[in-house]
Amino acid sequence: MIKTITFAVMHFSVAFAVAYLLTGDIIVGGLVALVEPAVNTVAYYFHEKIWIRIKRQQANKMLPAVEGI
Repeated sequence: MIKTITFAVMHFSVAFAVAYLLTGDIIVGGLVALVEPAVNTVAYYFHEKIWIRIKRQQANKMLPAVEGI
């Protein structure tokens, strides 16, 4: 759990720093740092669903065809 928390803090910090450096606005930096991880979490969910489907399709291709069933 500690690794997850430290990663979240790092992610927030990087998002804030990049947005602040690009805009020079602390409010925009803060908003991006809050919104970007939330959007990224949703995107990751769909990314995982796609990868699961790809892996399942690959596994099905590797199964031998059974005749007479």
